This record gives sequence, structure tokens and C-alpha cells, in this order.
Amino acid sequence: MGSDTYRWLAKYYDHLFDLHTPFEAARQRIVEPLMHRVESACDLCCGTGTLAVQFASRGIRAFAVDLSPDMCRLARKKARQAGVTVRVLQADMRDFRLPQPVDLVTCEFDALNHVPRAKDLGRVLKCVARALRPGGHFAFDVNNRLAFERVWFSTWFLERDPVVMVMRGGHVRGSDRAWTNVEWFVREGKCWKRHHEHVEEVCWTAAEMRAALAQAGFDRIRAWDAAPFFNDALTRPGNRTFWRARKAPP
Repeated sequence: MGSDTYRWLAKYYDHLFDLHTPFEAARQRIVEPLMHRVESACDLCCGTGTLAVQFASRGIRAFAVDLSPDMCRLARKKARQAGVTVRVLQADMRDFRLPQPVDLVTCEFDALNHVPRAKDLGRVLKCVARALRPGGHFAFDVNNRLAFERVWFSTWFLERDPVVMVMRGGHVRGSDRAWTNVEWFVREGKCWKRHHEHVEEVCWTAAEMRAALAQAGFDRIRAWDAAPFFNDALTRPGNRTFWRARKAPP
């Protein structure tokens, strides 16, 4: 997982994707009940910074972390355009540090699945626990093995001038790993230029997730199936899970 892996995805993410509605619905159910106590928050794997800017717009001291320098650049630009302050840090989710503890850490759009190895989960959770004050919460979502088995072999085609994207996935059945090969076709004048990105994901069972959260010092662990929030053919029951856990007080 290199820092330049998501160069083209960063550039055209907001242009091509409109996934915020189901995540907003999930956030309203899972995160909003906590927000009256949240004075500071960090969006981990922030992408182009949409959620961090929303936090800042609510008067919350906002941090945003992403490994991709292109994502970080776009997040800073989005914050400037919105007229809010977001501290954007380029860092790996496996070893990031915030300048101060926060009340809430979020990690959306299955970003946690993008660690290189399943065993990296513990490293990420320990970093998140370190970033939270006691009693703070971590809210995130992950793809499950059922998603790898049911939909990862599909091919997706998205077109919105001046870019065309073709995504082709694969998965070794019975394993915790899947991948997506992304072909980008970008219009440059009368010509099209092709670019390639390879993205890998790993997954965990619910039992593994609960055990890793507990080992990292989290309690009050809750899970929600994502299907009711998405209500689409791709997100069938069991494909994706939203999680929320509290950093246990000392």
C-alpha cells in the first residue's frame, strides 16, 4: 500500500462517486447520538476531506489523516474553500499520531480493509486508541468476506467526462484477501490517456474484529449490518458492517 496508490482515485473521486447518502444515514444512526459530547474529532483515511470539513463546520476541532499526498492536498483545498480549519496530516493508519487526543475517530468507506495484511488490524486499533481520550469512540465500516465472495468478481464501469473508469475485482475463495484493478481513461484534448491502479483489501470475521477491539482497549462494541442503509443490490446482508466502540476509561 504505497502513498501514490490512490493518485487517480484521489483526483476523480468526488467527480465520479456519490456514496454519501447511505453513509450519512448510517452516521445519523451510529455517530450522531454521540455528537453532543464531541468537541474534537479525526477522520482517519479522510480521502478528499468531506467528513472532516463537516466536523469543522459544526465547530468541532477537526483533524484529518490520509496516506495519500493527493488526498491530503484535496482535503486542505476543500477546507479552505469551506472557510473552516482542518488539521490535515499525511500518515499511515498503522502508525499515525495526533497532536492531542480527540473525542471521536471515524474511518469510513471500507478504508480499514486497505491495510496490507489482516494482522495490521491490531496496529491500527492501537493507534486509534492512542488518539482517543478515555471514553472517546471509534466508528468505522468494513467489507466482509461475503462481499468478496458475492460481488468482487464483477466489473464496474463509470463514465463522467473527461474520465472513464473500469474496475475489475478478484478474490481467492476462502481467503481474507481481494483486489481490484482499476483502469482510468482520461480525455486530454482529442486523445485519451490510460492509467492503471491496483488496490487490495483484506477482511476479518466478526469474532476477530471484536477480539482485536477488546485487545486494543475498547469496550461497548456494537455492530450494524450495512444493508438497510444502502438498500441496493450490491450491499446484501452480511456484505458490510458498521462498527462503533468506546475506548474504555482507566
